[in-house]
Amino acid sequence: MAESILRGSVSFMDKVGIYDVILPFLLVFTIVFAILEKTKILGVEKHDGHEYTKKNINAIVSFSIAFLVIASTQLVGVINEVLANIVLLLVLAVSFLLLIGVFMGDKEFTLKDYPAWVKFFMVFMFIAVLLIFLNALGWIEFLLTPFVLLPAEWASAIVFMIVVVIFMAYITRDSKPKATDKGGH
Repeated sequence: MAESILRGSVSFMDKVGIYDVILPFLLVFTIVFAILEKTKILGVEKHDGHEYTKKNINAIVSFSIAFLVIASTQLVGVINEVLANIVLLLVLAVSFLLLIGVFMGDKEFTLKDYPAWVKFFMVFMFIAVLLIFLNALGWIEFLLTPFVLLPAEWASAIVFMIVVVIFMAYITRDSKPKATDKGGH
């Protein structure tokens, strides 16, 4: 029951226009106002030897720009989509850092002091988190379309051969230390 009440309140806020009008308005107003205050582009007033920004003019300009933005449903849609993707990237980055933290313990994050297997697991975790998010966005199907068009046996054979070639290149790489030229010979 509590779940339906919360869903109802979110649905009500959507119907009222919180997400399509108020939040985009506040976001644009705040960003434009902050830029105008920081740059002092509309001038300053001097009182008692101190400079103060013209907050009233900055507020009116910010207010007008914010209203013009929310008047365009296309701009509001772009803002909502961009912010959703930015938040998704933030969640992706935090998820990756959480997984890396498993290997770091209480040490500072650096790759130079860790053995190859730890670096491998870090790369593996990054790829896994990336694939999880690509799947959540529905992009995995788009990326795998060339393999889907092939018969399953062909696609699996190609993927297997790629994995084998990468594995062989890793195993057969030159692990000898490079000889340094001592004495200028």
